[in-house]
Amino acid sequence: MEGVIEGVVEVVMDAPPVNALTAAGWFALADALTAAGADPATRVVVLRAEGRGFNAGVDIKELQACPDASAIIGVNRGCAAAFAAVYECPVPVIAAVHGYCLGGGIGLVGNADVIVASTDATFGLPEVDRGALGAATHLSRLVPQHLARAMVYTAKPATAAQLHAFGSVHSVVDRAELRATALALAGEIAAKSPVIIRAAKESLNGIDPWDVRRSYRYEQGFTFELNLSGVADEVRDTFGR
Repeated sequence: MEGVIEGVVEVVMDAPPVNALTAAGWFALADALTAAGADPATRVVVLRAEGRGFNAGVDIKELQACPDASAIIGVNRGCAAAFAAVYECPVPVIAAVHGYCLGGGIGLVGNADVIVASTDATFGLPEVDRGALGAATHLSRLVPQHLARAMVYTAKPATAAQLHAFGSVHSVVDRAELRATALALAGEIAAKSPVIIRAAKESLNGIDPWDVRRSYRYEQGFTFELNLSGVADEVRDTFGR
């Protein structure tokens, strides 16, 4: 975590080579977001990443190297914790997305309050090609229902321009301008009454049409089922070939 504007905290993902997170990485991200929100001096959190892309989801290699179900259980709990930490952060969370935003990355940005993206950003849920399901809960907060279904079935991503047209991405800028754009927006929000902004965040969550924790947990049940059946391992074994 770091801060350059008073009241604005940056939480930065940096897990080379592709920002695919292990179970421990997801829990660490959740802890960082929770700590940022727990600080009364924090007014806005900016979630961004270093490297080639924003987030490539779960570290598939960790799953395949594990001889039992502990890794899939751990990573599912870690993802749930990180997604919830974004949603339940008591201050607004701005996601600054560049490059690819895949799988678990969708869970993060779908639960964010505002998204800014670079022109090269793409958003996808390739879970069916990874032997899993999940984060359709969050994808459905970004794109219309039928596009969300098509994206799940085909594993094909959407562009930042598409999401901007739907209104789910606030602004699309050149990558070189992404961080500055996110910080400028964060500074605009941070300049307002922190008491009122925190109340606004709580009230917006309170009127949400669905429970994102429960919805995502329902999806996870199918991931566990696919793993128990052995189908998930068969698909993951072909990953990267």
